[in-house]
Amino acid sequence: MFEEFKTFIARGNVMDLAVGVIIGGAFGKIVSSLVDDIIMPLIGSVTGGVDFSNLFVPLSSSVTATTLAEAKEQGAVFAYGSFITVVIQFLILAWIIFLMVKGINRLTVKEVEKAEQAPPETPADIKLLAEIRDLLRQQA
Repeated sequence: MFEEFKTFIARGNVMDLAVGVIIGGAFGKIVSSLVDDIIMPLIGSVTGGVDFSNLFVPLSSSVTATTLAEAKEQGAVFAYGSFITVVIQFLILAWIIFLMVKGINRLTVKEVEKAEQAPPETPADIKLLAEIRDLLRQQA
C-alpha cells in the first residue's frame, strides 16, 4: 500500500497540483493584503471614512461595543463589513485568474495556429529518396 501511495504522489499532475495549491495560498495572502491594506481604506476614504472591518449589526441587546472584535466577545453579530471585504477579495482573485487563463488560452491558440499554418518539413530520408527517383528518371 505504501508503494502504491508513493507512485500516486510521484505522478506529475499531483505534484503540479501541490505546487498550485501552495502558490495559490501565498497569492491569496497577497490579495487579502491588497484588499485590507490598500483598497478598503481607499473605499473608506471615498465613502467618508467608513471602516468596513467594523460594520456589523448586533443580533443581541447585550452587544454594546463599537468595534467588531469587542462585539463578538459580547454576543452574536451580523458582520456584513467583513463579508463585503471577502467578496471584494474574491472578485479580485477571480479577475486575476480569468486574465491568467485568458492569456494562456491566447498563447495556446497561437501555437495551434502556427502549427496548422506551417507545412511540415519533409524528412531528410524522403528528400533523399526523391533525389534518387529523379536521378533514375534522368538515366532512363
